[in-house]
Amino acid sequence: MSVSSVIDTVLDRSIVLGYGWPGLFVRRLLPGWPAGPQRMDGKVVLVTGAGSGIGLAAAVGFARLGASVRVLGRTEHRAEEAATLTRERAGATADVRPVVCDVSSLTALREFADRFRRQEERLDVLVNNAGVMPDEREESADGVELTFATHVLAPWVLIEELTPLLERSAPSLVVNVTSGGQYGQQLPAGDPESRQTSYSPKKIYARTKRAQVVLTEQWADRLRDRGVHVHSMHPGWADTKGVRQWMPVFRALSRPIIRTSAEGADTIVWLGSAPEAVRSTGLFWHDRRPRPTTYAVGAEADAPETREELWQYVAALAGDEDEPTPLL
Repeated sequence: MSVSSVIDTVLDRSIVLGYGWPGLFVRRLLPGWPAGPQRMDGKVVLVTGAGSGIGLAAAVGFARLGASVRVLGRTEHRAEEAATLTRERAGATADVRPVVCDVSSLTALREFADRFRRQEERLDVLVNNAGVMPDEREESADGVELTFATHVLAPWVLIEELTPLLERSAPSLVVNVTSGGQYGQQLPAGDPESRQTSYSPKKIYARTKRAQVVLTEQWADRLRDRGVHVHSMHPGWADTKGVRQWMPVFRALSRPIIRTSAEGADTIVWLGSAPEAVRSTGLFWHDRRPRPTTYAVGAEADAPETREELWQYVAALAGDEDEPTPLL
């Protein structure tokens, strides 16, 4: 192992340095830091949760590279605001278009995907970034625990419904934005929505992020031969609206080393344009390098039967266990 790799690994395992801006700063100085991102002219990118934070920063990054960006907001107002902010930061000539969907609603997701398939000729990159952390247990309009509906069910449905467009644009990419907090959790066997667990916003958030990582690997296997590459990534500790709103104590403690939203989004934008992203699939990335999904400490690898249970449970919630629908 090279000295550069050793330093990178030590940063990663230290968490505090690796997840803050010092980790990104040092890694950029190390030999072998991947080049890019590259121009994306002619490519279409869809970013969910694009109204602020990492989603907005990713949208800006893609727009600056010449991509045609669709910024998804929960309401028309939020989507329009996201598009305006993206253009202001990326440049007035940037091709940025607002799209609307409440991703916690199955009906809204299906209707949005149907419109999107009819309106768009291609989709090169799908970034599943929308996130929530309710103070108390809440349910979606479909009766699904809200964090699970937003982080787990919504990406599943969007991948399922938009695979025809992604396949048409192959090699294409899905990036599921997760969290380093997933390391401290395992999939809850027999209880995918954690209804038998005393509700804790941070625990349920991290547990659903663990589910995202597992489903990423499962989708990668499912779509491997169709030219659609599916990866997950975690941005480290970034100073986003969500962190300020839901984790004020953590933000105060980590403020000296917390990353900007743009630093958190760096790997998302890089993956969207990097040849490395479509040479592999099913990996978990941080700071432009694949990382292990489990460590010796914290959560151990999830049992195969629990992983399969998660897939079948989400497929059943989505109401479709078949292959993604063909493009009409």
